Amino acid sequence: MAVAHRAGVVAALVLVFLLDGSKARIHKLILKNETRFFVHLNTFGFYANGTLDVNLHSLRIPQQLVNYSAHPVGFSLSRARVSGVLSYTAEETETCPLTLAKVTNNEPLILFLIDINDLSVNVRVLGDQDNILTGKPKANVQTKEKGQRSSREAPAETPAKPAEQAQDDDKSPDKTTKSSDKTAKSPDKTTDEAKVETNAEAVDQTKEAKTAEKLTTEFQLASTKQLVLALEKVNDTYAFNFHLLLGLLAEGLYNLNFYYCQNMVPGINRPYSFTLEMTEKNPGGFLSAAEIPLSRLYIGMAGVFFVAAMVWVYTLMKHRYSVFKIHWLMAALAFTKSTSLVFHSINYHFINTEGHPIEGWAVMYYITHLLKGALLFITLALIGTGWAFVKYILSDKEKKIFMIVIPLQCLANVAFIIIESTEEGSSEYPLWKEILFLVDLICCGAILFPVVWSIRHLQEASSTDGKAAMNLEKLKLFRHYYVMIVCYIYFTRIIAILLKVTMPFQWQWCYEFLVEVSTLIFFVLTGYKFRPASNNPYLQLPQDEEDEEMDEIVTESGALEGISKVKKTSNGRERQKEATL
Repeated sequence: MAVAHRAGVVAALVLVFLLDGSKARIHKLILKNETRFFVHLNTFGFYANGTLDVNLHSLRIPQQLVNYSAHPVGFSLSRARVSGVLSYTAEETETCPLTLAKVTNNEPLILFLIDINDLSVNVRVLGDQDNILTGKPKANVQTKEKGQRSSREAPAETPAKPAEQAQDDDKSPDKTTKSSDKTAKSPDKTTDEAKVETNAEAVDQTKEAKTAEKLTTEFQLASTKQLVLALEKVNDTYAFNFHLLLGLLAEGLYNLNFYYCQNMVPGINRPYSFTLEMTEKNPGGFLSAAEIPLSRLYIGMAGVFFVAAMVWVYTLMKHRYSVFKIHWLMAALAFTKSTSLVFHSINYHFINTEGHPIEGWAVMYYITHLLKGALLFITLALIGTGWAFVKYILSDKEKKIFMIVIPLQCLANVAFIIIESTEEGSSEYPLWKEILFLVDLICCGAILFPVVWSIRHLQEASSTDGKAAMNLEKLKLFRHYYVMIVCYIYFTRIIAILLKVTMPFQWQWCYEFLVEVSTLIFFVLTGYKFRPASNNPYLQLPQDEEDEEMDEIVTESGALEGISKVKKTSNGRERQKEATL
């Protein structure tokens, strides 16, 4: 148990440090010296009138030996039939998805091909869709000259300094520096003149913002199949942005990916870097379509688990003379599960309203989730070994199981926290996701060993011991418990996931519902099988060798099993008194 305590403390400290980058629906991803040719940025379910805002900053890619026609660089936004599965397929791994000329079943697909030589982003629209794309189109030289000429001829809005306003309308980047220098060089200026300059600068900034808004254009993608957006260059980096409004025809589950197809060529491993800001939103908030009902689902299931915990505590108080410590551990597990669901619901509520979790509530959720996971596996292992029911001492083999399962479970919780706290596009996200899946399977497999050992021990005892009927009852109970654990593991880890990938995108929250309901059923059945009661086969074990003989005689009739326990206890106490006298 000391190992579990230390591992829990370490995991709690880790989650506090990791929470600064906690997962939200307002994303910011920073990649430096990345060499992957494919980066999955995010998956999100959009309803009609949902919006996607993507702002690419400081894209830095090597320019030598770059053939953008054969190895393009850019983004793809594709609708998926199920979570994580693209609606289009590239059968050959050598084929870059950005070079697709058509899609199957006319599924919506938008490709953004970045060309740094031409300072443009070529947008290709494939499939049937009614989306509206808003972006800054690439302007030719004539358009730029005409825009500059019109801005010079425009009358000044503030007559105080027409020369400075003309320079500001030309969008000089160092206008603030110039104005501050002029103010510093002219100490004789009055305070009123300084206020006039400040007001002029505020007017210029507002005018520039309005001009920038006018530069963006809305494109109806139902009729526009190809367009060109502007790619801005700042020093050696590139940037562009776009806004997408989803229509009724194109709603669904979408994957946003980044491709650097030159790294697909064997022997070429060129690093690139970029910063990406992304905001996904549905009409009801920042949650994906499949996540919108989760807040209400978790708070409802928290109430159900709390009621089940209270019923269990009432049962323990009613049969207090047959209660063991593990019964109270089972009660603690039920209350911890309920508390974890409450914080989980609160966490999703703030993500939906704010776009990101509130740090304090998220920390409480991760702590209760960690405790719930550790208590679950500890309780299952103790019940499987028969501790407190059959025996009070664990064998060396059983102790090794705890030494393995408890640290692994803490590692699984840390992996879960890291996954929740990092962006999907980060390089460590796939690694920790595989670690979580593997460690979880190992824990689920290891928890079955104590049950198998107990079944084997009972089988041997039933064939050699005189209390065959009692051992057979306990053997049947252990077999039921083994089947319950196997069914619970298979349903929550395999069957529920298979159901998830076959459901429509807006119904994938049913996966979480099935997992929570199956957990509740498993808890209720375990509590019923191992409830504290006088007729429970676990509670009919003798305490010494002399009592064993008495049990053998009394339990032969089968109808006096309940009486044998009372006689055994009283006789045992009388014999102890006689021995002491």
